[in-house]
Amino acid sequence: MKKLIVFIIILIPVILIAQDIKPLTKKEKKEERKEKINQLIKQEEEGALIYQKQRLWGFSLNTDGWNIIYERGKYKSITKTNIWWMELGERKDPKQEKLSKGAYNIPGLSLGNPFVYGKENNFYYFKLGFGSQYLIGGKGNKNGVAVSAVYGGGLSLGMLKPYYLDVVDPNTGNITEIKYANNDSIFLNSNLITGSVSFSKGFSEIKYVPGINLRTGLRFDYGRYNEVLSALEVGLNLEYYSDKMPIMVLNDPHHAFLNAYIKIEFGKRK
Repeated sequence: MKKLIVFIIILIPVILIAQDIKPLTKKEKKEERKEKINQLIKQEEEGALIYQKQRLWGFSLNTDGWNIIYERGKYKSITKTNIWWMELGERKDPKQEKLSKGAYNIPGLSLGNPFVYGKENNFYYFKLGFGSQYLIGGKGNKNGVAVSAVYGGGLSLGMLKPYYLDVVDPNTGNITEIKYANNDSIFLNSNLITGSVSFSKGFSEIKYVPGINLRTGLRFDYGRYNEVLSALEVGLNLEYYSDKMPIMVLNDPHHAFLNAYIKIEFGKRK
């Protein structure tokens, strides 16, 4: 009996409070939603980038090649967003140059595909990174530019694909496909080279080399509205691989690579 009385005593205030709490009418819900939107608009006009998640695609031209990027971000505060990204690209030696062999010394006519003299490997890479985007300066208004610092790092996977050439066999006179094999006098004899082999040649022989990477840059978001991400990013990449990565026969291979980049990015926020 005592337990029942205690239960009733506790229950009565709960019932009274519940009676005072009335469900919002349709009009009140509409007004509440409108007020929330107005608050977001006010924050946007003050320069804040208001969203929960963002995703973007980008294309980058580097001082030593190119890459494409896919990035995801999750809003943590008005100024900070946690991001992760994937990159796929190709690194080239600054001194490499594509050449074409003239057919029978007739200008304008080429024999075989263009080729890079002295190239040992195509150097491709895949990167997975984690970091942050930190808002430095807001848009100020809908037509402004938001400036953010982007930084982070992660893992890299270097991929060396042997570079094949079509050459004239000095013994038989037939055209054959060869790759560089340690001081190969035929591979480096420009008089015997007719051109490069098709792009697909050598993929079954790729050598994989693990590494790490760092990224830092400035992102200039000029999208008119916060829901749309349209940005230009400039910065630096640093990569280090566990083994030396030879690209050109006549140049010393390196473990570390530093480059500058400019990147065009587009995406959405929500």
